[in-house]
Amino acid sequence: ELLGGFNPPYAHFPERMLLQEWFEQHVRARPNASAVQADGVSLSYAQLNARANRIAHRLIAAGLRPDERVALLVERSPEMIIGILAILKAGGAYVPLDPNYPQDRLQHMLGDSAPRVLLSQGNLAEQLPPLQITHLLLEDPADGDDSNPVVEGLTSRHLAYVIYTSGSTGKPKGVMLEHRSVCNQIGALQERYGLNPQDRVLQFASMTFDMSVEEIFGALLSGATLVLRSDAWIASTSAFAALCEQHKITVANLPTVFWQQVSRDQHVPLPTSLRQFMIGGEAVGKQAVAQWFARASHRPALFNAYGPTEATVNASIRLMENDNDDFRSIGIPVRNTQLHVLDSAGALAPLGVAGELHIGGVGVARGYLNREELSAEKFIRDPFTTDPDARLYKTGDLGRWRADGTLEYLGRNDDQVKIRGFRVELGEIEAVLAAVAGVREAVVVAQESKPGQSDSKRLIAYLCGEPVPVEQLRAALLESLPDYMVPSAYVHLEALPLTPNGKLDRRALPAPGQDAFASRAYEAPRGEIEHVVASVWQDLLGIEKVGRHDRFFELGGHSLLAVSLIDRLRQHGLRATVRTVFTAPSLREMAQALSHGSEVLFQAPANRIPADCTALTPGMLPLVEMTQAQLDRIVSAVPGGATNIQDIYPLAPLQQGILFHHLLGHEGDAYLVRSMIEFDDRQRLDAFVDAMQVVINRHDILRSAVHWVGLPQAVQVVHRQALLPVHTLTLLTDEDPRTQLERLSDPRQLRLDLQQAPLMRACIAQDPQSGRWLLALLDHHMISDHVSLGIVLEEIQALLQGHGASLPVPLPYREFVAQILATSPQVHEAYFQNRLASVDTPTAPFGVLDVQGDGAQVFETSSRLDPALGQRIRAQARSAGVTPAVLFHIAWAQVLGRCTDRDDVVFGTVVAGRLQGSAGADRALGVFINTLPVRVKLAEFGVHALVDETYRDLSELLSHEQASLALAQRCSGVASGLPLFTTLFNYRHQTDGGSLANEEHVLAWDGVRFLSNEARTNYPIEVAVADEGNDFTVTAQAIAGIDPQRIAAYLAQAVAALVEALEQTPECLASRLDIVPAAERQLLLNEFNHTASDFGVPQPVH
Repeated sequence: ELLGGFNPPYAHFPERMLLQEWFEQHVRARPNASAVQADGVSLSYAQLNARANRIAHRLIAAGLRPDERVALLVERSPEMIIGILAILKAGGAYVPLDPNYPQDRLQHMLGDSAPRVLLSQGNLAEQLPPLQITHLLLEDPADGDDSNPVVEGLTSRHLAYVIYTSGSTGKPKGVMLEHRSVCNQIGALQERYGLNPQDRVLQFASMTFDMSVEEIFGALLSGATLVLRSDAWIASTSAFAALCEQHKITVANLPTVFWQQVSRDQHVPLPTSLRQFMIGGEAVGKQAVAQWFARASHRPALFNAYGPTEATVNASIRLMENDNDDFRSIGIPVRNTQLHVLDSAGALAPLGVAGELHIGGVGVARGYLNREELSAEKFIRDPFTTDPDARLYKTGDLGRWRADGTLEYLGRNDDQVKIRGFRVELGEIEAVLAAVAGVREAVVVAQESKPGQSDSKRLIAYLCGEPVPVEQLRAALLESLPDYMVPSAYVHLEALPLTPNGKLDRRALPAPGQDAFASRAYEAPRGEIEHVVASVWQDLLGIEKVGRHDRFFELGGHSLLAVSLIDRLRQHGLRATVRTVFTAPSLREMAQALSHGSEVLFQAPANRIPADCTALTPGMLPLVEMTQAQLDRIVSAVPGGATNIQDIYPLAPLQQGILFHHLLGHEGDAYLVRSMIEFDDRQRLDAFVDAMQVVINRHDILRSAVHWVGLPQAVQVVHRQALLPVHTLTLLTDEDPRTQLERLSDPRQLRLDLQQAPLMRACIAQDPQSGRWLLALLDHHMISDHVSLGIVLEEIQALLQGHGASLPVPLPYREFVAQILATSPQVHEAYFQNRLASVDTPTAPFGVLDVQGDGAQVFETSSRLDPALGQRIRAQARSAGVTPAVLFHIAWAQVLGRCTDRDDVVFGTVVAGRLQGSAGADRALGVFINTLPVRVKLAEFGVHALVDETYRDLSELLSHEQASLALAQRCSGVASGLPLFTTLFNYRHQTDGGSLANEEHVLAWDGVRFLSNEARTNYPIEVAVADEGNDFTVTAQAIAGIDPQRIAAYLAQAVAALVEALEQTPECLASRLDIVPAAERQLLLNEFNHTASDFGVPQPVH
């Protein structure tokens, strides 16, 4: 898709056409038509041509040759147009110089461009230092040769102009554009805008800005009239509208900033002669677009254009059609232009993934004048075409392809900063700010509160529009952005400062004052501790005054500063922890927390509850500490009281995470698993349910409930008896019975009370048509995992077949928990610190950071890998002496690398959790699985060595299979509050006891059919690979907005590319392997760039 779908091959076009030849066609066809108008002066096409010819002959006589430059120093006037045409007719390239530029800038441009001739107007050249070049004046030599010059050897591959743009070094750089590029661009504009001889085109931009190229040649190569503006046009929107009316302007090309002023002033009517606006130069604001389409009076068509000078004005154009239009979209490429979104390795970024925009095609500039090294860096070989001379321009802009084939602009690469260790795109924050009611325009910058200290960097927002309270702005942003992307200060401006070209002047933005920061109603600190904390905050945050209700993070604090905060407080004799900082954010709360005691720790002795116990005391609970009152609270909540309590002990690490996510939710539960089973009759159903109850009676974990209210820590309480709730439902006759039962037992809508054992529920219903019975068996992940479900089904089978007596003695889940509690966290900490300490950024494909979902909007797809590929995977795994799981882990890392544009990624892997357990752990029930981080460095090893390295890493990880994920995250450098990773990978063998793929075999009793088993994830993306012995099945789950089928296709392509590399190029880096499937590659490269067009020989319209 990415290649063939968006970028078809070039079509033939007249590459030999020169700009002046195209213009001369219109001179012959419409000699008396008005060509240029300015300040009461009007020139026809014939007059303009004759005057340009006379000066062109003088330039030729001065020795000008093709590709040589002519500096043009002129005010906006008809002479400016005459000079441009004269230089082109003489075979030269014009270098526009603005008389208003500082002398040192003009001197640099003259020195760098080394013009053969300086062509100037009046006495403007007097401001320049003495030059050792020919100097000609633009005064019209009435007696000169006015015939069209013929320049020997001049072709469309010679330069038309050199325009200087700002350089990162502070020195402007000259962009060299050829005739063919400009001709292609003008033909594209005529096609998109419908330019014609009846148009009157406003010439708005400075000739040093490439928008002027579109204006001047768009008009003169269409037979239209070009109307030059004066400064009076931009005095106000009212003046602009009046002058457009006076001059009957039909087409205007405006800088986005000026258009937004026009859009905002809805009370100023626009003349009906204006049929369209083209805007560009800056990103469009959402509110401005909404205001534009809310305009009650005449509203011209609006085109949003994108393109750097290096790509001949415009690379893509979009017609804005309505106020719901996505204002960040920049449309589709213009004809004979290709746009590619590439990652940092130069590979195609997948659909929807952000990357750097690269532009290819006819419009790409020759390069930078006298900057060979920079040209080689920015103009690279085009790897997507067979043309050896084709190049791509690296724009430095961020974008991504949308599913509809349009591009979304995400801001500048250099607008990407690191805040709290996380990469932040300022454009994304600006877009959300611009959508806040009352905000007209928004700009966000990153600023160090203490110069030279990068860890003091904070975000400052500059806003135009109605004054909006800071707290209201923060609240609006926090609805859609994580807290680290919410600015610390908000500065209200009447207008944003602009450069002479109408672009934002970031260097002119004022520093924020104290009132720009979010703060609560001020109340002075009280007491010694509050004053100490306030003093430390003020010093760390670089602010003058802190009140007792102010919050550390709202004032610009973050986790990196929290470490410094803790050290500073300790220097003052105050004990603080990271937990203190995050749970007591206000100054008052923090000061109070600093005086409180330490947390309680617990030991793990043996169980002391006797079988005939009628009263419980804390001393009977060896694995958990609690008071008698807390214990009594639990006892009172358990049916049967103390006589029905077998044990009480803490949760395992994964259980703690499951409870956390459960408590966050309100509707549905991502950890509720549903199995659908069909029975031929009620007798078979009852037998199954009775057997299920026997299994519940056998295993303590299936009789466990979870209690946390009023307790120092959550515990699981094992009931001696717990009956499976069975709910009988009545189905309607006019709807599919299975569909009805699935809807009535939907885990997205149901929640189990975790404080009531068992954490299971059976919903049964009879099919009113066939008489069969359906069972929806719901069980919570709090008490089981994939392996446990398989064991439950095996035991049910044994019971139904009369083999219950042969079942092994069950292993209590408490043994597993006790073993975890007996292991010192330091054993795990050393490992994870070594692996993760240098990781400071979450691995979050598609920018999605929420790992606290409830699974309600999760979609799933499953597909089986091609059997031939499966055989090759197994062959390469055998050759390397590893399991196929290793290869799939690397392949998933490849997908994440491409979807995040990183070669160092982290993701969660699901481990079985039973390797370090007691004897019989393989048959024990409970939630043994665990999620732990895997880090893969894709650019550090060749694929062969990476397989060995990953195998060692995964093997070592298994020694820590029951470490807490929270502990692993703390060992990383990722800021607290951010996830270490947002994707989960689960590789499981379907031949072990936990296989659910062969449930049909396990339940192969007559009259019983296993229909489905459904589990959902709280992660934005989860991928499971089922190793079925011969085949591999890939199941992908993803939240709304991310296509799980595409994710599965990425993994399939990644593992195929990995296998091919292992077979043919084992030294190749995994980061260089492609994960984009052929269909998507075709879409991105061809279909989304379907711009090829044969624009033929331009013909004037009579």
